[in-house]
Amino acid sequence: MTTNSNKKRGLGRGLDAILQSPDTDITSADISGNYVAGAIAELDIDKIETNPFQPRADFDETALQELAESIRTQGVIQPVTVRKMGYDRYQLISGERRLRASRLAGMTRIPVFIRVANDEQMLEMALIENIHRESLNAIEVAISYQRLVDECNLTQEQLSEKVGKDRSTVTNFLRLLKLPAEIQIAIRDGFISMGHARAIITIEDKTQQLLILKKIIDNGLNVRQVEEMVRNLNKKDAKKPSKSQNVVPESFRQHASSLSKALDMDVSINRNSRGRGSLTINFKNDKEFDRLMEYINKGN
Repeated sequence: MTTNSNKKRGLGRGLDAILQSPDTDITSADISGNYVAGAIAELDIDKIETNPFQPRADFDETALQELAESIRTQGVIQPVTVRKMGYDRYQLISGERRLRASRLAGMTRIPVFIRVANDEQMLEMALIENIHRESLNAIEVAISYQRLVDECNLTQEQLSEKVGKDRSTVTNFLRLLKLPAEIQIAIRDGFISMGHARAIITIEDKTQQLLILKKIIDNGLNVRQVEEMVRNLNKKDAKKPSKSQNVVPESFRQHASSLSKALDMDVSINRNSRGRGSLTINFKNDKEFDRLMEYINKGN
């Protein structure tokens, strides 16, 4: 599907070319070192310091090993973000899982977004400006959206207002980053469209997602054919007996929905016929986790 020459390329030509050019990158600044603020570059991993204020200390080793194996095969799809601290010194802002997994994978260099201190407003302006350029592919747009959420502390609602898109459109782009690396690369390199990806993402099983990807590429399937394939798979899965049937009263669903809106996070609820269940709150980054803890602590 991809050749060795472009397999480990972090981004396509669009955003990469824009941010590496001082003529088009409005965050450019002449600072010490070889790179300008806002540029996408490759840095030696040893030059990147971890963030001492990183609130997250525990990382799932199995998940890190899986990510490391993906990086060995596909490279780092979404660059980490670093802050330039001085000549040849950088501090990690976001992407510690990717940095740790890259080290496990034996990588010596890693793609990064470079920022300088207190440039949040400039970064926001640059990303919003660049998002509207037609040369960006769907993964590049999704990464730009995610950076605005993570680094500029925006909710999806605020993000949709700033970029002039419906919230559902923003959500659909952000969901692309939850797909396996192989599928993200296929989108980036034009092997499949965003419509294909939106159909694939409704399948939860990663192995099944990759099988569908292979069928699309091998047989040249269009979006409607893939949607039909996914519908049939979901019907089969729905007919399979469940060991623990999910019996959730409507009042529970309403509470979960209210909590999801209050937190601006995905909330799911499961309950079996005996009344035992779980409430799951999904956070996308450390800032969201901190916000969740503040919300919980307010109730104490």
